[in-house]
Amino acid sequence: MPDIKDFKQKARQLRIDILETIANAGSGHPGGSLSCVEILISLYFYKLRPVPQNPAWADRDRFIMSKGHASAALYTTLASCGYFPKEELRNFRKLGSRLQGHVYAGVPGVEFSTGALGEGLSVANGMALGAKIRKKDFKVYCLLGDGEMQEGQVWEAAMTAAQHKLDNLCAIVDYNGVQQNGPVAQIKNEEPLAGKLRDFGWNTLDINGHDFDDIIKALDLSGKIKDKPTFIAARTIKGKGVSFMEGDPGWHGKAPNGDELSKALEEIKEKI
Repeated sequence: MPDIKDFKQKARQLRIDILETIANAGSGHPGGSLSCVEILISLYFYKLRPVPQNPAWADRDRFIMSKGHASAALYTTLASCGYFPKEELRNFRKLGSRLQGHVYAGVPGVEFSTGALGEGLSVANGMALGAKIRKKDFKVYCLLGDGEMQEGQVWEAAMTAAQHKLDNLCAIVDYNGVQQNGPVAQIKNEEPLAGKLRDFGWNTLDINGHDFDDIIKALDLSGKIKDKPTFIAARTIKGKGVSFMEGDPGWHGKAPNGDELSKALEEIKEKI
């Protein structure tokens, strides 16, 4: 079991890095980046078998960031793991930079370019099926957005994963309940989301996506299930950690200005 106190400190620092990175760029997606921090930390600092010194290692676990607009969250995590220098985050969304606004496969540690929502689970399926065919023991993890779950391709991929009994696949939904134009439930209600995936033949879990104990237990359990892929509905808060961003769809794709950044960082640092 990891040091949860250390993980909480990592979460605070990652939120600072995300906000500073987006503010420096003058554009980005803070809401959905802040909501998935604990999920990414649990994956990269506990569960995955990544090798920053050799990102192409054949037996590495794979991670697909299907909600590619939350690239600031993934890039800051990768920098924290040592995939590239943290100073490079200053180039986020700049012309000619490899750290583009949606996740780009040219970045060390990134498996697939994403941002066209709905595609990531299909890619993860292919990787998981390929592992079984080649008799490899790596796991494949895919993080989706709850608004993204309204895409039809996601459900085709969900059927495919169950059909092929991809027990080496774990899909996680950042279930913050808010998409670009408002509450998910008012735009296209998905409940009961875990129940729908269960009916599709998945092992399903419903957890607190900001509770490290919950996340780690769910990830561990996903590795023990046989003949079924695992779906984790991680209940989160959009803009988590910054009071004036939390639950507000206006912060889906807007960078904080100088005063807003100062206030946000002050709130996060007060919790250290």
